[in-house]
Amino acid sequence: MISKHISYKEGVYSTTALRKSIDNTPTDDHLHFMEIIANEVFEPLREYVSGPIKINSFYRSPELNKAIGGSATSQHCKGQAMDIDDTFGHMTNSQMYYWIKDNLDFDQMIWEFGDDDNPNWVHVSYVSAQKNRNRCLKAYKEKGKTKYMVI
Repeated sequence: MISKHISYKEGVYSTTALRKSIDNTPTDDHLHFMEIIANEVFEPLREYVSGPIKINSFYRSPELNKAIGGSATSQHCKGQAMDIDDTFGHMTNSQMYYWIKDNLDFDQMIWEFGDDDNPNWVHVSYVSAQKNRNRCLKAYKEKGKTKYMVI
């Protein structure tokens, strides 16, 4: 287990990795960072939500990250970021976004697409209490390219 509510399998699961036979095994350092974000961000949020939260993406090996078109500097590749979604309907993505923003320490949080009322999912990362920037961004498409604005 990575944390009380995140299994190792959930932390490394990727349909793209399975389909393309990509090894998505984290190192011990990656697992260490995964445990930190799980305990500092996910678990307090999970307790607040009072139910399961879908993790769309957590750890990504560099090969997997490249295969999905992720940023070359993605914190997912370090085990420091996760994408969460309200799939189970206990709380909306926007409610989770604002609760994290108002109650937790984080490095970066991204309102991923969607509309002004609700993102399609929430990206959140955590580095350390000393290095977290508490930076909030909004992802949007412009001429087919993903852009980010500070919010």
